Amino acid sequence: MNGFWVFGYGSLMWEPGFVWEERVLARLLGWHRSFCMRSIHHRGTAERPGLVLALDAAAGAACNGVAFAVSAVRADETLAALRERELISSAYLEKVLRVDLADGRQVEAVTYVIDPDHVQYCGGLALEEQAWTIAGASGGRGPNRDYLWNTAAHLNELGIADPDLDWLAERVRRLASDGL
Repeated sequence: MNGFWVFGYGSLMWEPGFVWEERVLARLLGWHRSFCMRSIHHRGTAERPGLVLALDAAAGAACNGVAFAVSAVRADETLAALRERELISSAYLEKVLRVDLADGRQVEAVTYVIDPDHVQYCGGLALEEQAWTIAGASGGRGPNRDYLWNTAAHLNELGIADPDLDWLAERVRRLASDGL
């Protein structure tokens, strides 16, 4: 298998789980980062689902994230690991999409987007509802709030603005300090 690129917009940015050769800020057009997927494995349970980020299609939208180059030597093992992690419940679809790198290059990148027909899809939730859900959920990879806070912190470190994520991070901090 040849080497390939992976586009990360959530936890893949701060915990890729694979060895990469190059990491570059990138932008994906036609999609936006959204807490539009109920998590019943990693950040919630079937009884109390959490929310995780997914790419939701939208005309005129764009998502800033990180693209990782994977070498041909590690391609098979990396793709297998990504599929095991990202396709756990079939709510994500694996697509190869054109991504614009910050240095001017354009590459095709493996990208995981939400399946809007999947039962875990919940696009359009109000931010307040998202905050309450995230504040109270926990799953196999830990509290949902940690996922939110890590993602928001890494976006800030990378200089990527996401006002909705910043608002959610602050609101969930307030809910957590109130004992939720």
